[in-house]
Amino acid sequence: MSLWLLNHFSTFTLAVLTVGGTVVLAVGGSVLMRRRYPSLARGEHNDMVGVTLGMFGAIYGIILAFVIVTLWTQLEDTQTIVSSEATDTALIARDAAAFPAAVRARLDSTLSGYVHAVVEDQWPRMRAGHPSYGATESHLQDAFHVLQTYDPKTEREQVFYEQAVGHLDDVASQRRARITMARQELPVLLQVLAIGGALVLVPLTFLYGMRKLRVQMLFVASVAGLVGFSLLLVFVLDRPFAGDLSVSPAPYREGALAQFWPR
Repeated sequence: MSLWLLNHFSTFTLAVLTVGGTVVLAVGGSVLMRRRYPSLARGEHNDMVGVTLGMFGAIYGIILAFVIVTLWTQLEDTQTIVSSEATDTALIARDAAAFPAAVRARLDSTLSGYVHAVVEDQWPRMRAGHPSYGATESHLQDAFHVLQTYDPKTEREQVFYEQAVGHLDDVASQRRARITMARQELPVLLQVLAIGGALVLVPLTFLYGMRKLRVQMLFVASVAGLVGFSLLLVFVLDRPFAGDLSVSPAPYREGALAQFWPR
């Protein structure tokens, strides 16, 4: 469900639904509570509610901050993995210039097939939450076969051959890391804690009474808006390959890899 929402709605739309919906529900709930229990407006229990709200808010804020920072770091790590994989692939294409024309042509063909498979086949699978090794496996195996069956003839070729083999090993490693990141998601217990905490914290603000209704609505709406925005960040950062803030496949189309794409 979360992947479908991220892939079919813009971040702005999700922000309106999440933040706006949280604020509307909180304000509505506060008004209903105030009408049901008019004595709340006198603030008879504000001391107790204030201490409870402050303590719970601090704990919940620390937890949310930890989750958001962790997810943001995960997104940056995923971007680094993608850039590294594309860079290593581009370096192989550059190293191949030192090989005989026939070997270079075969290697370029396998690299072209690989980057096209990553962008056109594997990327949609990762956006949908179903990454697959099979989408690029044959192309990667072909690249290894080209290098394994080639015997460098000169010292110059030997130097570039060793570099190409090393870069190809790195591509295989980065591909595994990328697919692993595509399968990552926030543990269920943390999801329950993030949503459950909001369901406890926001209603607590209803019990903090103020004589002026507008002031109380502003207080409730501010807390609800902050909580809603934090939940939005958790939601959009949880999946690094889905949504507007997702990792882009652009590195596979740039630099030395641009030759594999029509202009």
